[in-house]
Amino acid sequence: MAADNIIVVNILKKESILHMLPKENLLDDVVNNIENNLVKEAMNAGRIPIGYTCSFVPEVLLSVDKLFPLRLHAPNITGTSSADVYMPPVVCSYCRSLLEFGMNGHYDFLGGWVFNFSCQHMNRCADLIQHSVKPKFVHVLDALHSNTENTISWMVDELKILSDKLSSHFNVEINEESLSTAIIKHNEFILIMGEIGDLRKLDNPPITGTEFHKLMIASQVSPKDLLRKTVEALRDDIKKRDGVKDYRARLMILGGILDDPKFIESIEDVGCLVVGDHFCTGSVPGLNIIPEGPHGPLERIARHTMAKPCPRMFDPIDNRLDSVLQTVKEYNVDGVIIEQLKFCDPMNYYGLAMKEYLNDSGIPVLRIDREYRLSGEGQLKTRVQAFIESMGK
Repeated sequence: MAADNIIVVNILKKESILHMLPKENLLDDVVNNIENNLVKEAMNAGRIPIGYTCSFVPEVLLSVDKLFPLRLHAPNITGTSSADVYMPPVVCSYCRSLLEFGMNGHYDFLGGWVFNFSCQHMNRCADLIQHSVKPKFVHVLDALHSNTENTISWMVDELKILSDKLSSHFNVEINEESLSTAIIKHNEFILIMGEIGDLRKLDNPPITGTEFHKLMIASQVSPKDLLRKTVEALRDDIKKRDGVKDYRARLMILGGILDDPKFIESIEDVGCLVVGDHFCTGSVPGLNIIPEGPHGPLERIARHTMAKPCPRMFDPIDNRLDSVLQTVKEYNVDGVIIEQLKFCDPMNYYGLAMKEYLNDSGIPVLRIDREYRLSGEGQLKTRVQAFIESMGK
């Protein structure tokens, strides 16, 4: 199906064109299936998928030669009975979900795993994956919790250790030339996605938050080079759309990992529009390119990674607070929803500080504790609707 034959559906009817793109049901397949059709296509060509669990694992480093990165998720998980034997209920449900899928064989197609010491819950998950799943390749990256010249130097050393292990185990060539090429391709894709994201700044955006989030997740759980033509076709089509005019409020979502577009869909079902996001699987920091500079590619990657605004970092919080407020103003946001996984200690501290800061700045805030698996949609919609009404919308 040619790009110029993409079926256009009226966005005001809350219908999506995403399932009508080239390669039937492509994005829905990509988001809802770990071993999706694009992953299978890449593997059939002899490429090797490397799963990773945190945005502090640089996906560009996993995009060299025949490797390609997959951000690990557990779509449509129904329970964690196997993982609960090893993890107590006070461990975040994202970690328990990854362990559950791993123990049940859903990740057996992976060539390897790369973790980061994100938090104690993820550290425990990494230990149990090695014990219970026994992958042939596992590496745990030790990204420190502050962004200074010393920690950047540490990160460069960590990335060098990882690249050497990848080169040796998978017989791939990781050097300055291959890394520089990977950075260029990565930035090109990010700029295309950024063009779509910038459309959400318009008074009447031609794309909903649900659609955009589906694109963001698809770009993280499939080979970007195989997804690129679809994203380019969608970008060109979206620019021709009429914008959404019948929304009650413009919202931004802020928080921890969120990889289920149905969460945002439930929020938008009550008549609002999610125009901005500030979480690790969203546009901030997901659509920040790796900048040019006088340093070698590994150090450029390290500097880009350590600059990400994440609750796991112990740097002064003022810069992160200012970054959120800047996003609020840039996207003309009426209110902010802070979502966080239950028992996520870093996000709990961050969320409290962020709520107080935004309220002091005159921005209405709603905090929502949630499980990784979407549940209680009715309660969620009720709370969001009350939040919108409290803003006079």
